[in-house]
Amino acid sequence: MIIDRGSIWHRWDPHIHVPGTVINDQYKGENAWDEFFDSINNADPPIRALGVTDYYLTKSYVRVLEIQSQGRLSHCELIFPNIEMRYAVGTVKGGWANIHLLVSPEDSVHLDELKRFLGRLTFSAHGDSFSCQRDELIRLGQKSNPDIKESHIALEHGAEQFKVSFDQLKEEYQKSDLAKKNILIAVAGGATDGTSGIRHSADATLRQEIEKFAHVIFASSPKQRDFWLGYGADSKEKLLDRYGGLKPCLHGCDAHTQETVAAPDGDRYSWVKGALEFDALRQACIDPAGRAFVGPEPPVRATPSQVITEIEVSESPWLKTPKQPLNPGLVAIIGARGSGKTALVEMIAAGCDAIPDNRSDQASFLIRAQELLGNASVQLHWETGDPVTRRLYDFDDAFSDQYPRARYLSQKFVEDLCRADGMTDALLREIERVIFGLSYVWCG
Repeated sequence: MIIDRGSIWHRWDPHIHVPGTVINDQYKGENAWDEFFDSINNADPPIRALGVTDYYLTKSYVRVLEIQSQGRLSHCELIFPNIEMRYAVGTVKGGWANIHLLVSPEDSVHLDELKRFLGRLTFSAHGDSFSCQRDELIRLGQKSNPDIKESHIALEHGAEQFKVSFDQLKEEYQKSDLAKKNILIAVAGGATDGTSGIRHSADATLRQEIEKFAHVIFASSPKQRDFWLGYGADSKEKLLDRYGGLKPCLHGCDAHTQETVAAPDGDRYSWVKGALEFDALRQACIDPAGRAFVGPEPPVRATPSQVITEIEVSESPWLKTPKQPLNPGLVAIIGARGSGKTALVEMIAAGCDAIPDNRSDQASFLIRAQELLGNASVQLHWETGDPVTRRLYDFDDAFSDQYPRARYLSQKFVEDLCRADGMTDALLREIERVIFGLSYVWCG
């Protein structure tokens, strides 16, 4: 049977702050962490991937991992660090353009390497140079305001002062193989803290370079998404020339308070199509239109009444995997000769009342396996919630007059068509079926 269901849509929140975040922590009370995890666990739709965000540091990410190890996250299978920083570039609304480092957690030493990378970023002020490290941010905060004595207040103040040079970040990133392998760059697209707010004509080139350097745009409006997919003012060719290619748009709740955890405005959830791995985000950067989406629900690619969500075969001790979920976008089943492709497709066809009338095809799995099938039956679960059960041994003659929910073209049928000279009656019938819009199940 199928090894993997394949790529499906999962809800991600790539931008969420947790209790104790360095800047603007508005989580309150002794139970802040419990309430935070309750909100994540109770989110509907469930959050399957979480980008734990903090300014310049990894402490929030480490804390979430510690609590996760206690079994506190019931749905999230992927947790990764999101390091938020501010470029030394102002916006028209008085903010700073924000940059995010989305870091793959796959490498066991990703935290050590991330800290080394951050430590190479510096900020010059007060006749001194400060690196992007906790002690240095505290020192910067105290230099900026000598009246600050408490280290946590100095840390917040220092983080507010620290600005990252675009040129330095780009240089350090490009000369680090580990950074290029494990870090994706995301830039905010809004007007308050993103590139839309960089509007002065003197900064036009810098804005373009910042957006070109980014892999991901943090933006939720359909207009921005259309632009970065090449459906807006710039064509796909122009985006490739000016910005290095198309960009996926993602959105997170950016929570700094308990009330906003897992609750972005307007239910603008991020959906990423792929396995619950960081690699799915990399794939979204290659195929932004097909693998990234922002909205209350993921894109619908097929009519639910035509989508099989699961196949289940009962009374089949000969079958190693009697129950198998199917991908709604399934277009091919790949496997070596004898691996069961024909068997799987014929059992699906039987559940669709689509087994051909000709029972003499000796290449057919159901014909060759008659003596072994016994009382085996197949049940198809459709996305509309109406399961259908059919026997396998006798193809359920009682349902032979049912209008088939799919059309099965066997390998023998296709080979006969390929060998035929001119238009055959069989080919003509299949062309008519296509014109009338039937779904097809083909094993080749």
